[in-house]
Amino acid sequence: MQDTVLSSEFSSSPDLVEKLYEYGITKHYREGDIILDENASIRSIPIVMKGMIKVIRTEEDGREILLYYIKAGESCIMSFLGGMHNEKSIVKAEVEEDAEILFLPVDKVSLFIKEHPEWLDYIFRLYHKRFEELLDIINAIAFKKVDVRLLNLLQKKSEITGSDLVHTTHEQLANELGTARVVVSRLLKQLEEDGKVQLGRNKILLLKKVNL
Repeated sequence: MQDTVLSSEFSSSPDLVEKLYEYGITKHYREGDIILDENASIRSIPIVMKGMIKVIRTEEDGREILLYYIKAGESCIMSFLGGMHNEKSIVKAEVEEDAEILFLPVDKVSLFIKEHPEWLDYIFRLYHKRFEELLDIINAIAFKKVDVRLLNLLQKKSEITGSDLVHTTHEQLANELGTARVVVSRLLKQLEEDGKVQLGRNKILLLKKVNL
């Protein structure tokens, strides 16, 4: 059995890990690649082995908003639900960091639920985590100002990557927050003047942790 995030995630079920590798197909992607687009058919479920994916929802006017990140060992609960019900994708999944992804055919998802309790527990844990993250998004949009949401997003990126240096652009941040680039640029400049960040070319250094 290969020593990977799957071995750690399903340590009590080596047989499940073997089946994931047997039926799954591993592919490599670069930052910015789209692995699933909105309105696309869901034929397989992505499990991130390395790197990171961000899941985005696009509005009718073209604006986008970040829903959540998928890290190594995790999958997309939206893909699980859509694939099992033979529905089109309602989200877009884009590679945030160069990634290695294992794609499991949808028909095996239902089979594993019947054969492996650990697999069902994995799905429920993902669902619970994503539900909480979506509640946080709703709360932020409804009650928090854009500057607070921006700083929160930067801190989340920092926590996920384990680095105070966040590699991103003003345009990317604007898309993930569902606002205009000029708004993000103005707010970043204010954060820099307040001593909270240091701006560079396509990178932002967080100077201190701020309670939001």
